[in-house]
Amino acid sequence: MIKRAVIVVAALVAALLTIGGGAIALLQFRPPQERLSFSRTPPSVVADNLDWSAVGGDPGQTRHSALDQITPENVGLLQEAWRYSTGEVQRRGAAISRSKFQTTPILAAGNLVFCTPFNRVIALDPETGAERWVFDADIETSEPPANDFNCRGVAQWQDPSPPYPGAPCADRIFTATNDRRLIALDARTGARCAGFGDGGEVEVISKAGLMSNGEVQIVAAPAIAGEVVIVGSSVADNFRTNAPNGSVHAFNARTGRRVWTFDPTPDAQGRTGGGNVWSSITVDTSSDTVYLPTSSPSPDFYGGERSGEGRFTNSIVAVRGATGEVLWSFQAVHHDLWDYDIPAGPSLFVLRRDGQEIPALAFATKQGFVFVLDRRTGTPLYPVVERPTPASDVEGERASLTQPFSSLPTIAPQEVRPEDAFGLTPFDRAHCARRLREHRNEGLFTPPSLVGTVLAPTTGGGANWGGVAIDPVRNRLIVNTSRAAEIITLVPRATDPVKDGGPEGDASVNNSRYAVRRGVLLSPLGLPCTRPPWGALTAIDLDTGHRAWEAPLGTTSTLAPFGVALPWGTPNLGGAVITGGGLIFIGAAMDNRIRAFSIETGQELWAADLPAGGQASPMTFASGNRQYVVIAAGGHSVLGTTRGDSLVAFALPR
Repeated sequence: MIKRAVIVVAALVAALLTIGGGAIALLQFRPPQERLSFSRTPPSVVADNLDWSAVGGDPGQTRHSALDQITPENVGLLQEAWRYSTGEVQRRGAAISRSKFQTTPILAAGNLVFCTPFNRVIALDPETGAERWVFDADIETSEPPANDFNCRGVAQWQDPSPPYPGAPCADRIFTATNDRRLIALDARTGARCAGFGDGGEVEVISKAGLMSNGEVQIVAAPAIAGEVVIVGSSVADNFRTNAPNGSVHAFNARTGRRVWTFDPTPDAQGRTGGGNVWSSITVDTSSDTVYLPTSSPSPDFYGGERSGEGRFTNSIVAVRGATGEVLWSFQAVHHDLWDYDIPAGPSLFVLRRDGQEIPALAFATKQGFVFVLDRRTGTPLYPVVERPTPASDVEGERASLTQPFSSLPTIAPQEVRPEDAFGLTPFDRAHCARRLREHRNEGLFTPPSLVGTVLAPTTGGGANWGGVAIDPVRNRLIVNTSRAAEIITLVPRATDPVKDGGPEGDASVNNSRYAVRRGVLLSPLGLPCTRPPWGALTAIDLDTGHRAWEAPLGTTSTLAPFGVALPWGTPNLGGAVITGGGLIFIGAAMDNRIRAFSIETGQELWAADLPAGGQASPMTFASGNRQYVVIAAGGHSVLGTTRGDSLVAFALPR
């Protein structure tokens, strides 16, 4: 083992010498606060601002706050203000290895409220992190869900006409569970709201008809539209062709009565399922419009059992909040064969063009596109062109002849040619180039094949569930992406050697002609065959449609031998938050750090170590004359980052 590590380090140094002298300086990379000087001016007075009312900051998911106490001049002085441990690592034992701590807290009734991966809802004092109340949904943990235990956040609803001031459950917290329940709690006390459903809860999806209790779960925060609470679901990928459909369900916020249901696969007739809304849902409160980001129909990589383009799948579907009536839909992938779900609900903003203000929305995709639409009609505000794409060579498969391409700058490489192969040594590069040549590799939307198909970006993106953040002052969009390639191979059932490995790996896919073998394209040294950065942060000017800047996100400190911290970026999960001080805060990368970037230039200005992987989206608020930035640090079961159970807050010194 020691000999192999020495060889890897030697190869790394040799590769850096080959790349150029400037790369040697990267070996001496230090945290930004050691290289930059910052103002020692005392922080300005800041009024209490507890407006982070939804996981995305607001119902429109801008992930933006006007708070400006923390600036590029003083961000280097940020320090840990408090840390809270949920106790889940000790409480759950081995189950913690099958969990993802991806929550983003919200402010509700003066409390900072969030959920753990095991559906415990916790309220803290925002200034001190002291525990105020805890509610445990008491889920079963002996059988992990297909997509592991997870809860990305909770939602709040405020009764516009309570029976009297301070009435119980006038302010409510709604939380959805891994075992498919929706629960209403008093935001001040954590007690169940007895008038909602049966003892404060409703069953969203029954266990009846599921292959296992974990085949369907709910991991995203509910969405609130007037007096309606809306939840989607996460359906296990690649378990079977006729998977449960991904219906979206809406309930009356007072009573728990089911108001409407939306089926994204209305024409499937039980042959296929999926199409689910597993990620965040966006709400335009001014027009009572709800925007649903749908996923691919089942199974992911062979569509012979599901002819046609999939109608509402892989789409943004706009529905009326009160009734569920479909208003319009925009499909980003036709007849998906690549698991290219819409990974997050869109962010709402106003596009200024020719003296007009156009209500708009923007979203990023796994395949590396950014789309901007008129949120009233779904009409593209930057051109979208249907381009011819490669045909399938698999019997029974009919790939779509064209796919939509956005005219905005791509945010991740969409093709990896053999001559572009990356490696630390000539041997590594030759190995990667050979693998790229021996599989189907015709660029974006090359269909899966029996010889294996190069998929770039991977099924994990490009962009993922962190979504985009919007600065409404600068009209600038910020998005983080992962950058790697993957090999997808279809295996005929008659010769199926594939054992069911779950949604993140090989899968036998019951009732399908083909099993699936998949894996990230790596060199013999275990590094991606694609050129760095392997994770990046990108800014797009929404007024001009141009890329403003791009910066690597993360270092190789947890990937390279001896913790060598090269700023080559890493795969990442979680989103960003933008502040009025001109800063972007983001964790997400695999090196267990939270960072601050300048929104003007993309320069990394500050970073701090976290006690575990920060694969969560941060939030910010102000209380007691201080602006706080808060992030969950608990690690991620698939990325393999350091496990933990902490919520960490940062602020300037008093």
